[in-house]
Amino acid sequence: MTLLRVRGFDIHKGCLEPARQAALIEALRPVLKAAPLFSPVVPGGGQMSVRMTSAGKFGWYSDASGYRYAEAHPSGRPWPAIPDPVLEIWRQLTGLEREPECCLLNYYGEGARMGLHQDKDEADFSYPVVSISLGDDGLFRIGNRTRGGKTESVWLNSGDVVVMGGEARLMYHGVDRIRFKSSRLLPKGGRINLTLRVVT
Repeated sequence: MTLLRVRGFDIHKGCLEPARQAALIEALRPVLKAAPLFSPVVPGGGQMSVRMTSAGKFGWYSDASGYRYAEAHPSGRPWPAIPDPVLEIWRQLTGLEREPECCLLNYYGEGARMGLHQDKDEADFSYPVVSISLGDDGLFRIGNRTRGGKTESVWLNSGDVVVMGGEARLMYHGVDRIRFKSSRLLPKGGRINLTLRVVT
């Protein structure tokens, strides 16, 4: 494992070996069955190119009225629990006793991207956001604490884990594109990104 530090983002390259990545995918299957992926609508009325779901006490949600955390899947069912193998990564890299209340799962298919944004719907920014990459490579762009200005980009590969805490916690960031089918982890291709967050 190699640690890169870019604008306060701790990027743990190669954090998860292939067997651990495969075990995570297996652990996520019951989550996806209980809370299927959906395509969120953004406040402007458009639709996000990523599909998403969540696990934990809260799930991140977006519709025409805005962005927020919700206690139930759009189907009305409660979100499933965060799988233990996912929580182990949080414990390993943060050392915190408090555990995340939301694991947001974003699925990037061919052509999907995520514009520059801040993670700012949480109550306490002193807790980090932990981001886990599985599957195809994604070009991760890191900006500043305000919109605009120069940015830096780094390719995230399957098994890389990013910790966004301290000065990085409210930095703008996004995913410009993926290298579709660059990984064999997901049989049909695509990238799964898990982000673990303390909400309240």
